[in-house]
Amino acid sequence: MKVEATVYKVLAPVRGTSARGEWTKQEVIFEQADDFKRKVCISFWGDKAAEAAALREGEKCEISVNVESREYNGRWYTEVRGWQLTKAAPAEAPMPTFEDAPMPTFEEGPIDDMPF
Repeated sequence: MKVEATVYKVLAPVRGTSARGEWTKQEVIFEQADDFKRKVCISFWGDKAAEAAALREGEKCEISVNVESREYNGRWYTEVRGWQLTKAAPAEAPMPTFEDAPMPTFEEGPIDDMPF
């Protein structure tokens, strides 16, 4: 599933050690570009955590995510995991319009534009 959103807040990274070794998780709050400005927390693990930590507030991104729920002690927990992150290209400067172009100035004097 792909999500297009703007970075709202980058949270502090979480680090720990498990039976498989050290791990790093970076959570980022994104604001979706819909009418209700919904926010979603997306987790990035391992190598993607460093990439997500470099995000800045206001950057537009496209994120590929997996949504997964799991049960623990009779309660269900849902996590949105990002596995691909693409920053949107910065907007180019708008093309100047005719109104923005400077008007040519003409010198006063006789007009001699006859070809013969």
